[in-house]
Amino acid sequence: MDESNNYRHQHPLLLILNQEQLINYGSGVADCSRCGEKVSAPCFCCVDHCGVYLHKVCAEAPLELNHPFHPHHPLVLLQEPPSSYTWCYCNLCGKTCEKFIYHCSCEFDFDIKCALFTFNIAENNLKELEHVALQHPLVFTENGDEELEDVAKCFVCREPLAKYTHFSPDCGFNLHEKCAKLPFKLNHVCHRKHPLVLQNIGFVYGCSPCNFSVHIECVSPSPIIEDKSHQHPFSLILRQAPFICDACGTKGNHAAYACCTCNIMVHKKCISLPHIIKCRWHHHPVSNTYFLHKEHFGTLDCMICHIEVNTEYGSYYCVDCNIIFHVNCANRDPLFFYVVSPENEDEKPLDISLNSITNVIERNDAGEATIIEHFKHNHYLTLSGKIREYGNKCCDGCMLLISDSFYYCSECEFFLHKACAELPKMKPIWFHLCPLATLVLTSDNIFRCEICDFISNALRPDALSCPGHEHPLLYYFDFDGRCSACGLDINRAFSCKDCNYSVQPLCMLLPTRVSHKCDEHLLALTYHDIHDYSKHHYCDICERKRDLKRWFYHCTTCDTSAHVKCILGEYPFIKTGSIYKEGDHPHSLTFVKKIKLYPECTKCGEPCEELALECAEPDRYLTVRDF
Repeated sequence: MDESNNYRHQHPLLLILNQEQLINYGSGVADCSRCGEKVSAPCFCCVDHCGVYLHKVCAEAPLELNHPFHPHHPLVLLQEPPSSYTWCYCNLCGKTCEKFIYHCSCEFDFDIKCALFTFNIAENNLKELEHVALQHPLVFTENGDEELEDVAKCFVCREPLAKYTHFSPDCGFNLHEKCAKLPFKLNHVCHRKHPLVLQNIGFVYGCSPCNFSVHIECVSPSPIIEDKSHQHPFSLILRQAPFICDACGTKGNHAAYACCTCNIMVHKKCISLPHIIKCRWHHHPVSNTYFLHKEHFGTLDCMICHIEVNTEYGSYYCVDCNIIFHVNCANRDPLFFYVVSPENEDEKPLDISLNSITNVIERNDAGEATIIEHFKHNHYLTLSGKIREYGNKCCDGCMLLISDSFYYCSECEFFLHKACAELPKMKPIWFHLCPLATLVLTSDNIFRCEICDFISNALRPDALSCPGHEHPLLYYFDFDGRCSACGLDINRAFSCKDCNYSVQPLCMLLPTRVSHKCDEHLLALTYHDIHDYSKHHYCDICERKRDLKRWFYHCTTCDTSAHVKCILGEYPFIKTGSIYKEGDHPHSLTFVKKIKLYPECTKCGEPCEELALECAEPDRYLTVRDF
């Protein structure tokens, strides 16, 4: 142990050369007073035991540093961020800087740890990093096989560390040995004008004057790649000009991979594109078209983004239904599509009965089922066409008024449109907010989305047209705008390609006719307000002003107008009296509305003012938002 200068500390500092001396000195675990990391020998500590410890490299850090990653100005070592800063973060690691930083007046900052570490990498001063070999620990799998534990990733290339690596005990950065030895500057065939310089952000090689950059792994890419998804190898071609990838149809820069046998040129990432994928809301598998004969295709729009697909390049196509998807649309989200392995390409769906009609008791001469058993009800249901007699009743399936042939129960008030009775028990609802979710029956009357917990009595067929708009509406999975029906900001919508008209999925499900105590007649869903007089622009229920651009309910006979929410309430797709089974709750729960005296919710303690769940056990209620 040697006593040295105090490095701007009030007491002398002692140099500790090894870990044993550090432990004997009385501090096996301590933090560096400059970088904040755990200290390890060699380091300095205060002889007066005031708790100050410094890594040797931090203690000897220069007061001014000409850093290669910031070549225009010198960086000055400050004991703390400038007083003008409300907060300070390191431009390399992004973490908050609270103590010693290297600062430039152009608001460029490195914490001391990142500054010294990257400086030594750029200057190839590997000895200064005091690297030691580190072997990763072995873990054992369930089969008893040895496997390397993935404890860290390389700070430079962000890839998992190999079995042997290097690390810096003074700053805790892990590095592959090859990444520690990367040259600071290099000449590259794709950019002959200037040398490429190692950049600090993202660790790429770049040319600032030309705004040109290359990933580290792309500086020396593999010359030949073989992949099981293609029968021939791909060879690297370095180009001066951009190219269009034959697999995905998008632009590529400089590094292309070509199959000379098939005469195609692709991105590196597109080499491993799967031949066949399955869409979660489409019955057939779809195939990548650069494996098919393209002369059979016409002009088609992508089913995801609705932009025309250029069939000169790769896409995913269903030959049975003549529908198509851009490669990038099909691969951007695993919720939409999943890969079919070659051994499972002919996989058949499970033979599970999804028929809602569990038994047909009688049929008429035309073969129609006139008396049925249905999985949503405990009694027999009878087919009827007496729409006038039951026109004021609502279907217990879609929650709309009876307007077509229907089944009814002679023992209780239960009605189902014939079309609703024939819907399957499970169905992927691709226009639902979780568009590829499957709605599954969870009780006698309630459906719940398996992904977002959206609940509903209603289960309606797909909707692609809107009576309030002259053009067809297409579903967009990525949308940024406002719903023309309710005015809310939305991220998924049915939208018109020809004009600025978009409707969120829930508004597309609104019933076109409803009854309400505010009027003796049925109220019709109305899409445009034709009145010019301001007195007509108010809701007759809440007496607040209506937005003339939004949908509302209206009676033409009485001239009654009301907000959609004032007519339908917060939960328009749940029918009071419906039964719901909540998890492990031992009793059935029934949907009720506006209970007398507004009892407290047994979960949150708030009064149940609107829709609530009533337990068969007395005096137990839940607000709908809490279940």
